[in-house]
Parts: sequence; structure tokens; C-alpha cells
Amino acid sequence: MKVIISRTYNKDETLGTMMVMEGERPLYKCKTIELPDNGNQHNTSCIPEGIYEVVKFNSEKRGECFLIKDVPDRTGILIHIGNFAAGNKVDTLGCILPGAYFVDLNDDCNIDVAISTKTMNELLVLLPEKFKLYIL
Repeated sequence: MKVIISRTYNKDETLGTMMVMEGERPLYKCKTIELPDNGNQHNTSCIPEGIYEVVKFNSEKRGECFLIKDVPDRTGILIHIGNFAAGNKVDTLGCILPGAYFVDLNDDCNIDVAISTKTMNELLVLLPEKFKLYIL
């Protein structure tokens, strides 16, 4: 099983489509939101494109989530619940936030992801303890 995130880069945030694949067969599809691409700077940027090993992880702050291992020059990068990557309220310092669809949840003219908790719970059930993440 592998997970692919195909990204679109905007000035204020990075939007993605996540596909969970079993071989060539798609099993699940959702959206992702991240910080903009600021050259992999700590706390202000999405992580670089690449292939990463991911493991299920229980974070004190974020609960059940996924840890993305061996991100160049970064640590503690997760896939976790959250809705906002731009504007006055931001739920990420470099992590990936999954959701069902894009919408402006708080009327601040920024794109957010909706239904993040449900989406994350579905990913936690579907995905194995360890998998490869391909960020394109």
C-alpha cells in the first residue's frame, strides 16, 4: 500500500489530493492542506517533494496521527487533524492536514479543509502501521 499526494502551490498555502493506492487500484481519496512552499523553512513551509516512510504515531498534543520520517532538515512532521494553513488561525507548523474537501470555513478568504477529524479517522483505519508516502 502506498499514499500519493499531488500538490498545487499557492502563495499562502499548499493544496493537495491524497490517494491511497493498493498496487494500481485507488482505495481512498481526500484533500490535504499545508503551509506554502518557503524553501523547507522550519514552521513556515511545507516539506519538500519526495518519498517518505510514514508510521502510525500517538502524539501527546495531536493524538493518533502519522509521523513522516527522515524529512530533510526537519523533525516532528505529522499528518494530523486540522483545518487551517493560512490566515489568522493556523493548525500546522509544517505538518499535513487531511480533509474531505476544500472550503473557506472561517470567512477569511483562505482555503481550508473540512471534515478533518472524520477523514483522519478513516485514514487511521485504512492505512497500515507503516507505508510509503510519495509527495509530487
